[in-house]
Amino acid sequence: MHEVLRALIGRDRAVVDQEMWGSFWDQLRDGALRSGETVALLSSLSTRMPDRDTLVAMLRSLDERRPAVAARLDRTANIVGTGGGPATFNISTAAAFVAAALGVRIVKTGSRAYTSTCGSHDLLDRLGIRTTTSYEQTDDLLERFGIAFPGNFVYPREVALLARSIVPMDLRMIGGFINSVGPFLAAVPVSAQLVGVSDHSLLPTLGRVAATVADRRIWLCSNELGVDELVSSVDNVVLTNDGTDAIRLRAEPPGTAADALALLRPTGEGEDVVDHFLGVLSGAGPALATRTVCLNAAALAVASGLIDGWPEAIRAADDALRSGAARDLVDRLRAHPARRAIPTVRAR
Repeated sequence: MHEVLRALIGRDRAVVDQEMWGSFWDQLRDGALRSGETVALLSSLSTRMPDRDTLVAMLRSLDERRPAVAARLDRTANIVGTGGGPATFNISTAAAFVAAALGVRIVKTGSRAYTSTCGSHDLLDRLGIRTTTSYEQTDDLLERFGIAFPGNFVYPREVALLARSIVPMDLRMIGGFINSVGPFLAAVPVSAQLVGVSDHSLLPTLGRVAATVADRRIWLCSNELGVDELVSSVDNVVLTNDGTDAIRLRAEPPGTAADALALLRPTGEGEDVVDHFLGVLSGAGPALATRTVCLNAAALAVASGLIDGWPEAIRAADDALRSGAARDLVDRLRAHPARRAIPTVRAR
């Protein structure tokens, strides 16, 4: 058994340092691990989040194995969640378009559905918007449209190796840990990152990890609903990694949890995912959906430094949505020559 597994599974849960993680990744790459060791690793990590030092060492061991990203994207923001929690429509993707329409440069990372029915990459496929395959392509789209959606190239190749190594098991069965730390795995040179955390128990550890990151502002947001975005009808707490006090966003107007989840639900039987998403971006969705999207877009504007005050940022987001600027941005990306023709798919 590899020493990483002995440390994680042992009763004392010893800290796994960067060198130990490096040895594990080397053996994973070389196919030298014993049968079941990667399943044991993912099962252990997903059952119990490791301590901060072990998690930081793991992230740094992965960073040192990939080429350095030379570019820096000032006043550029990323919005991403840890997944889990109640099912909602693609709030963060909608917020990314609204924030880009009001002037924030957005690099939106994501993945295919893990705990949801339609992940951000699934939605982009159905919209006919291509994810990028390189930093150069990402930068080109940023210059053209102010928004880009990086593909899997921003994630460590070890994640794909782990997924392949556990076949016939599915990563969705035992890979909850990968989803939880996903926002820290993507190498995107943004200046700000808004991270939704659905599981409140992860906040202390993720907050301590975020405090070790010096190259970007990280805001970890949570609420009583367990939705991994800000929700306008309930109180939200935003933990920062720059030493400042937590930001508390009060519910306006207040609502019940049941009402909120019903109004933020994903598409149902027979509903078209694209029509539902574009309806929200056009201001035709429930009022709570509109306010929630605008609140997250406003957070991106404030976190990125584009706008200083929350009231101004919320007004700018509302204007970008109601003026049609956000919907127009989607249409322009769909018409881009690099788009893929994806047939309409209805939710099941």
